[in-house]
Amino acid sequence: MLTDHWPLAGLRVRTPRLELRLPDGAELAALADVALAGVHPPEQMPFARPWTDLPPAERGRSVLQHHWRALADWSAERWVLPLAVFAEGRPVGIQAVQAQDFAVLRQVSTGSWLGQAHQGQGIGTEMRRAVLHLAFAGLGAEEAVSGAHDDNPASLAVTRKLGYRPDGVQRAVVRGRRCTELRFRLNRAEWAARDEFSITGLPPCLPMFGV
Repeated sequence: MLTDHWPLAGLRVRTPRLELRLPDGAELAALADVALAGVHPPEQMPFARPWTDLPPAERGRSVLQHHWRALADWSAERWVLPLAVFAEGRPVGIQAVQAQDFAVLRQVSTGSWLGQAHQGQGIGTEMRRAVLHLAFAGLGAEEAVSGAHDDNPASLAVTRKLGYRPDGVQRAVVRGRRCTELRFRLNRAEWAARDEFSITGLPPCLPMFGV
């Protein structure tokens, strides 16, 4: 079985409305279609790497390549888990969690995107809560960090709602222009979203996370 060699394939995080897990090939193609339908208004760019500016064929392909690259490069010392987010059985976006030297640092960072057709319904908040539950309750993380450009109010609202505290700023160049990223940090003691979400399939995965 696949899970004998790649236990992450059996990992599931479930909330009242959502399921987060690795997608199969057809589901990954459906996520590429979601990205092609739009992730943000064209005048905005919430990503450090402006992959949504790519021509349609390259944009869809980049969703697949990013996913495959994250899994191919996996090690216990440096990992990126790109979980597909399913609402009513359909993929609607990606919620990723990643870490470097997690066994020592016990710190994760998160990133995500959500199809525009599914925004404004609280899904963005719920999927971040789900991955924080995985990090804190499942993996024993001590801190989670996040960041968003100062012109991305939706992402900043999710971060603040979940109790992160400000952790400085960082300058970057996006689309040839200077932008400001606001950084945030949430530690275990401040983690307020202690949800009764379910996590299944985690124990066989723990060595892969360095736990």
